[in-house]
Amino acid sequence: MTLLDGKVAIVTGAGRGIGRAHALALASAGARVIVNDLGASLDGKREGSSPADEVVETIRARGGEAVADREDVADFAGARRMVDRAIETFGRLDILVNNAGVLRDRMLVNMSEAEWDAVIAVHLKGHFAPTRHAAAYWRDRAKAGDDVRGRVINTASPSGVFGNVGQSNYGAAKAGIAAFTVIVAQELGRYGVTVNCIAPNARTRMTESAFELPDGEGFNELAPENNSPIVVALCADEAQGITGQVFHVFGGAVNMLQPWAAGELYAREERWEPQELLDELLARLPYGAAPTGLAASMEAVGAGAYAPKS
Repeated sequence: MTLLDGKVAIVTGAGRGIGRAHALALASAGARVIVNDLGASLDGKREGSSPADEVVETIRARGGEAVADREDVADFAGARRMVDRAIETFGRLDILVNNAGVLRDRMLVNMSEAEWDAVIAVHLKGHFAPTRHAAAYWRDRAKAGDDVRGRVINTASPSGVFGNVGQSNYGAAKAGIAAFTVIVAQELGRYGVTVNCIAPNARTRMTESAFELPDGEGFNELAPENNSPIVVALCADEAQGITGQVFHVFGGAVNMLQPWAAGELYAREERWEPQELLDELLARLPYGAAPTGLAASMEAVGAGAYAPKS
């Protein structure tokens, strides 16, 4: 017996990179997999063929079961067709891994409306739409008296949880996904569904264009496969009590990140006057306050340093 025997999983954006690694890892753990990939370039334009077929062939060659899917996860009806395909093909759905994404990096003052909208659609709506339809399926099963152990694994990014210059659209979407995870985990717990999120690191075609990433020696800290063990682990029945968490992954380091905290408190018994509050701010912050930045944040979580490309 393996961890996920009998389970059925959907992995979006599973034709390449981290999504491909997830699909292969889930299949190795015993899951039957719907391999979703639109077959698009990084800017979201459709290419001639989908790499999902190659992943399906690899899974089948290893003795697993998989089916390719080419729906657009940002299309609400398409996301429903994808969920329905899993249920119609394999008889059930247990796991949804939301991973599909695109990049349209640009400094804010140069970013177009289309570049903003495209990234928000694929990442944020592309998480909402599949999760919405999967959740409805699990709710109906729970109301029918079934023992549901559904799993949603979302994909944020260091850009979303730490911030990165030149990625206001991508980072905002990824931060939204982290918040989406926390909220939906609270909503779906009553139906037996856990919702967690990873903020992965890997050298893929997406990160090559965005970051200067170090090439390690020996153990490859940036292999996409490093991000899949936490996905498989969270999908196991034994992980039923773990939900609403965001895990940052770098090589062999997995940090369970802390959400926004109360932080520094400025309190008095009555409403502040602006000048008084300004004086208090300056007294406590004589050197000012600014975001830590991606490189310093990565060092704080035990990851190798990397920086945005200029």
